[in-house]
Amino acid sequence: MEPTQAILERLALVRDPELGASIVELGMVGHVRVDAGVAHVEVALTTASCPLRGDIERDVREAVLDIEDIHDIVLTIGVLDPTAKAALMRTARALAQARAPQTSIPRKAPVLMIASGKGGVGKSSITANLAIALAKSGLRVGVLDADIWGFSLARLLDITGEVEVRNAKMVPLEKPCGLGSVSLLSMGHLADEKQALLWRGLVVQKAVAQFIEDADWSGIDVMVIDTPPGTGDIVMTLARLLPHMGQVVVTTPSRAAQHVAARAADFASKSHIRLLGVIENMSGFACECGKVHAPLGVGGGRDLAHELGVELLAQIPLRDDVADGGDEGLPVALQEDDGGTFHLLAQRLWSLTPTLIPAGCTARLLDTLDEVVAGT
Repeated sequence: MEPTQAILERLALVRDPELGASIVELGMVGHVRVDAGVAHVEVALTTASCPLRGDIERDVREAVLDIEDIHDIVLTIGVLDPTAKAALMRTARALAQARAPQTSIPRKAPVLMIASGKGGVGKSSITANLAIALAKSGLRVGVLDADIWGFSLARLLDITGEVEVRNAKMVPLEKPCGLGSVSLLSMGHLADEKQALLWRGLVVQKAVAQFIEDADWSGIDVMVIDTPPGTGDIVMTLARLLPHMGQVVVTTPSRAAQHVAARAADFASKSHIRLLGVIENMSGFACECGKVHAPLGVGGGRDLAHELGVELLAQIPLRDDVADGGDEGLPVALQEDDGGTFHLLAQRLWSLTPTLIPAGCTARLLDTLDEVVAGT
């Protein structure tokens, strides 16, 4: 075997500690040559400040120097260019999807994760109204209230009752809406809304996993997930279980909120989740005098979208009827027509969801098998 081929085979066993995949498969290995027993190897990282650089360098050196007739190594560490980094991200997403556990969520159903860097930005209200708008268009919408400690969607959507267990699976509570329906699973169905849940760590992760793996989500056309603010255990569990989902970041117009929301977007990047866009909530209100007031500032959502290189999906104004609708369990999207704020948001997000559907021969083969089984 040629020395360069032997090196590549050994490097194929070196895994990026964060991505859990071979550095060769991820396209991180560049030019390789051997000169008089000295191996010259180029490795490109995703970022120059990679905290795991030392681990990767050590593993590469050990792998190469273990080859017979190689007595030294000249290791050059660089950084992937934007094109190569984008290719790495695509590979990482594909590998994560291949490793993800099977769930009852249909493969053709896109999953939308509504996230924020901080609390108090109206993320749950947006989730509720977005779900209603999608359902009114004729879709069967699954809604997962993954905010385990701050659950509120059972009240916001007025979907209450006891969760039935059928064939060892929790069955989300369903409510007709327009031409479609909304199916919800929330801690609000399992605990008193005034009860404090003193859970953390593995207990919380297990609860989220059960809502996904031990629930019957079959038949839905799209899933919308309300997450707790920040980048803790719950969102990391969701990223592991649903690597094909897309993230939408909610912020208010203030600069402070914009900078905190950027952390949620950074989480998506590091977790190889596709960032779909930004929603600016509470962007201002129009008073009877005809003026538009912006008590929470101006421009935070637009600036964040520009910084992240994604679309500003909507600017949702401060409105009394949004708050009133949440209190009454009658989201304002129920009364909106097709040109309303939340319906336009739903249309825009739905147009982006094809990017979340796994493509390729394997996915098409699995879909064909599903159709055959369903027809027997």
